[in-house]
Amino acid sequence: MHLTAENLAARRGEDLIFANISFHLAAGEALVLTGRNGSGKSTLLRVVAGLLRQEKGTVIFYEEASAKGRPPCEASHYLGHKNAMKNELTVAENLDFWRSFLGSPDTPGLSIEDAAEAVGLSGITHLLFGYLSAGQQRRFAFAKLLVAHRPIWILDEPTAALDTAADRLFAALIEAHLAKGGIVLAATHQPLGLKSMQELKMAGFAGVEQELWG
Repeated sequence: MHLTAENLAARRGEDLIFANISFHLAAGEALVLTGRNGSGKSTLLRVVAGLLRQEKGTVIFYEEASAKGRPPCEASHYLGHKNAMKNELTVAENLDFWRSFLGSPDTPGLSIEDAAEAVGLSGITHLLFGYLSAGQQRRFAFAKLLVAHRPIWILDEPTAALDTAADRLFAALIEAHLAKGGIVLAATHQPLGLKSMQELKMAGFAGVEQELWG
C-alpha cells in the first residue's frame, strides 16, 4: 500500500499556489506539511483529498491487493478546519452517519462508544453536538476517523486550539493508525509528537509568471 504524488501544481484563481510537489508514502508512514499561513498546505491537502482539482500532476493510491491505482479520496478520511458535524444532532447520530457513509463491512471501525472512549469522552454521546465545548467538539470530530476505517488520514491543523492533553491523545491515536499500516498526511503549525515522520516545507505562492508546463 502506498500513496504517490508526482509534480502536483495548483492554482487559486490566477495565482499559482504551488508547483512540482512530489512525495511517496508507504504503509505506516506520515508526511507533515509545514510553512507559513498561505503557503499552500491546506490547498495541497484538499487536492489529495479530491476536494480541489490540481492544475498539473497526479496523486494515486495503490493497494497491495490491486496493481491498479485509484484516487486517494476513495480511501481517505479528511479532517479540515471545520468539524463536519451537525449541531442539531447528537454525537451518536453524527458518528453513526459517518460510519454508514464512509465505513466498509469488510474493515469495520470502532463502535461509537469505543470511539468516544478513545478520544476521552465516553458517556456523553447522547448529547447534542452543539451543546459541547469547542474542545469536546474537536475530539468527537476526530472520533469519526475511528468509527469508519480508512487507510489514509488527511489532517488539516488537527490539534489547533486544543490543550496539551488533547495533543498527546491525538498523537497517540495517529501513532496507532500508523502502527496498523495506515498513512497520514497532515498540515500543522504545532508539533504532532510523532516518533517518525517526513516533513515537507511549503514555500508559498510560486507566482503566476512561473512556467508551469516546462
